[in-house]
Amino acid sequence: MSIAVVILNWNGKALLEKFLPSVIENSKDATIYVADNASTDDSVLFLETNYPNDVTIIKNKENGGYAKGYNDALKHVQEDIFCLLNSDVEVTPDWLTPIEQLFKNESIAVVQPKIKWYTNKDYFEYAGAAGGFIDKYGYPFCKGRIFTELEKDTGQYNKEEEIFWASGACFFIRKTVFEEQQGFDEQFFAHMEEIDLCWRIINTSKKIFYTPESTVYHVGGGTLDTLNPKKTYYNFRNSLFTLLKNLPENQIKKIVFTRMVLDGLAFVRFCLKFQLKHAFAILKAHASYYKLKKQYLRNRVKNVKTTNYFKITSIVREYYINKKKTYKILIKH
Repeated sequence: MSIAVVILNWNGKALLEKFLPSVIENSKDATIYVADNASTDDSVLFLETNYPNDVTIIKNKENGGYAKGYNDALKHVQEDIFCLLNSDVEVTPDWLTPIEQLFKNESIAVVQPKIKWYTNKDYFEYAGAAGGFIDKYGYPFCKGRIFTELEKDTGQYNKEEEIFWASGACFFIRKTVFEEQQGFDEQFFAHMEEIDLCWRIINTSKKIFYTPESTVYHVGGGTLDTLNPKKTYYNFRNSLFTLLKNLPENQIKKIVFTRMVLDGLAFVRFCLKFQLKHAFAILKAHASYYKLKKQYLRNRVKNVKTTNYFKITSIVREYYINKKKTYKILIKH
């Protein structure tokens, strides 16, 4: 099968200079694309000058964020497997081979490698780590990362297994599945769109997998407390949209109401820490949710029957009250 490695870029010349060489060197059997989101720096000129034969450039007409950026770009890509790769990721030798092996299983639609922290390569990285899950109320967490707790990689997650969502930092998906699902939800703009897409895919009985046999290093490393308030806004808003779109209809009201209460506690926490811009971002997220709620209810897939999509009821309770700060403790196998 053919693989396309597609890097979305917006004013990221410095990142391309630093990380693109590892992608080219270690992806000999793949076609490499850079999808430029209407950059205003000289990213495109840099690529045309330095990599005219190694990289195919796709020029998007506008900066539509992660979701629309990839939706627009992938219309021009014909390979069987899309790898959506952040521009701040260093890949390793033979990183694609384990991914190809997993895709021989026709039931697998999406695959994520082990994602470790570029700044401290012994540790998992915030945006994906060893594969993602959500609790009953839509809060995401990962093997190797729960809230701000990053684990050292000691081989504790070296089992290839099914997960609930794969990180958008390094996200492999079949072209046919991406097109069947009509890509990412463009109203998300950025953040949580990969979780929404994975949930939609799971609702079609296809699988999302993690493999520790492939490793990449992501600069990332952000935590909620240090994020721009705009990112706080998107994370809280888009998480609510994800619940609204993908929960079985008879569960929506109760679960979303509880989620609103939990968001209210997050609002109070931000206020107590005098992070008022983040607190306001939560209010703004809820306002946007109510504004678009009817539209999402009209367009949601009917007769969603997903059950047992979550492994724990509340990651907030387990982390903050029960002090369970690693996946191994949280989920006792």
